[in-house]
Amino acid sequence: MGNVPRERFVSKELIDKAYDNTPLPIGLGQTISQPYIVGFMTDILNIFSGARVLEVGTGSGYQAAVLATLNAKVYTVEILPDLSKRAKKCFSDLGLKGIRMCVGNGYFGWKEKAPFERIIVTAAAPRIPPSLVSQLKPGGRMVIPIGQPDGPQNLIVIDKNIDGKLVERSVLPVRFVPLTGGRQDKAQLELIK
Repeated sequence: MGNVPRERFVSKELIDKAYDNTPLPIGLGQTISQPYIVGFMTDILNIFSGARVLEVGTGSGYQAAVLATLNAKVYTVEILPDLSKRAKKCFSDLGLKGIRMCVGNGYFGWKEKAPFERIIVTAAAPRIPPSLVSQLKPGGRMVIPIGQPDGPQNLIVIDKNIDGKLVERSVLPVRFVPLTGGRQDKAQLELIK
């Protein structure tokens, strides 16, 4: 995480708070997660060099940038086009290459690029999306906050065994913005070069 300048992913008005251990607003009702949560989720995801990682909820782009600096092949989906554009600019300004971006409904994952060895979801879903489970490769791991927007939420780790059986465990109480979307949007794909 130390290789990614977090201040580049927050508004100019909040640069002095970029490293505070608190979520910060990024506009459009969304937030950049607090540094502790980004680090915790990245660590528990257990990334390895070359891992194909789906991120649901690009947001500011900070989490995707952290994953890319770990030599992961990052595929990130954002439902809000304006956030996707801002993240793309941050990736370009920082010279991050090979991050693939999709503007679309992350609840449905990115079927055309599946399967993924790791999936990280950065917004809370009321339940585990079946489409994401189906795109997780056997032997893969998903980290996802589960719960209602106005109720308790827990960070869940899901391991998919080689035989396809799921093993779930709750690791931390959390508070995330809700995963938005509900209809399949036609995705617009861009490769960040």
